[in-house]
Amino acid sequence: MVGTLVLAGLIVIGSRNLADFDSALVGYTFAVLFATFGLIYRYSVWLSKPPTRRHWRRGWQLLFTGSHLTFRERWTVLIKAIFSRILIQDFVFRRGARRYVGHMLLAWGCILAAIVTFPLVFGWIHFEQGQIEPVPTYRVIFFGFHVDDMPLTGFKSWFAFHALVVSGFMVVGGVMIVMFRRMFDMGAVAVERFSRDFLPLILLFAIAVSGLLLWVSYEWFNGQFYNALAQFHAITVITTLVYLPFGKLFHIFQRPASLGIALYRAAGEQGDPAVCPVTTEPFAPKLQTEDLKEVLPELGFDYSAPGGADRPAWNEVSPRGRRILIGRAHNAVRGGKFD
Repeated sequence: MVGTLVLAGLIVIGSRNLADFDSALVGYTFAVLFATFGLIYRYSVWLSKPPTRRHWRRGWQLLFTGSHLTFRERWTVLIKAIFSRILIQDFVFRRGARRYVGHMLLAWGCILAAIVTFPLVFGWIHFEQGQIEPVPTYRVIFFGFHVDDMPLTGFKSWFAFHALVVSGFMVVGGVMIVMFRRMFDMGAVAVERFSRDFLPLILLFAIAVSGLLLWVSYEWFNGQFYNALAQFHAITVITTLVYLPFGKLFHIFQRPASLGIALYRAAGEQGDPAVCPVTTEPFAPKLQTEDLKEVLPELGFDYSAPGGADRPAWNEVSPRGRRILIGRAHNAVRGGKFD
């Protein structure tokens, strides 16, 4: 609720007490406010799970404290993780080049559309007539402040007013590539579900195509069927925004949390290792085993060893050490015949 109220306040402030707010876009605005409430609520529920909460808190702790990593090391890790996991998402490329192209077209097409659409819907940005001579310009107003003068001609103005067209073509291309894989890759077909795998693609495709048809209508057909197309486009966008917190697209907002995992791994590599008491060999970062020892009881799992605190917990023993202990137990049951 707090996040929704903050966004509503920013809409009022950024549009100068709704002076720059377009009342025709009120449906989009309420859909975004609902999506914001749903996303924050689901994110809070996700963070309430002990393993997720532990990773989340540890990530922030490692970013702002000097334990395990120096200031330069942790910010180097963070910047590399942002580049790798958020910007270029090379983990998808390792699953296949065609899959990567489709994923990136979808990802950056949606990001471009969001960057353009939300400030316009909220009234945060609008354009006014600038100078007439010597070069006609638009005045770009952001949060009520004049931030730029943009010539009416040239690539900058063309892209500013056709960015949604570009994003529409990107999304359509990405949907086609991903849909092809969903239909003909037997590995994907075996595990896919309509609500999880096809519905998000259908919604994104409907938004992109209806938006492109609006552009075709006013560009070449003098606005024929524009009102009907605009209503259909509004329905698809609002439906997707309402669906956003509850479907697969929620992973868009989970992805930044992986940055904390990158810090966690780096800190584990730099810190002391956990040494198996059976094999006397290091097998995992001590940071990880200590956190695991605290998280497991919260989940209702007791891996402590019987016989007192002087005996190691099960998660403090390496996989090889566990196999040795199981072998010893079996040997004891058989009367020690295999010593």
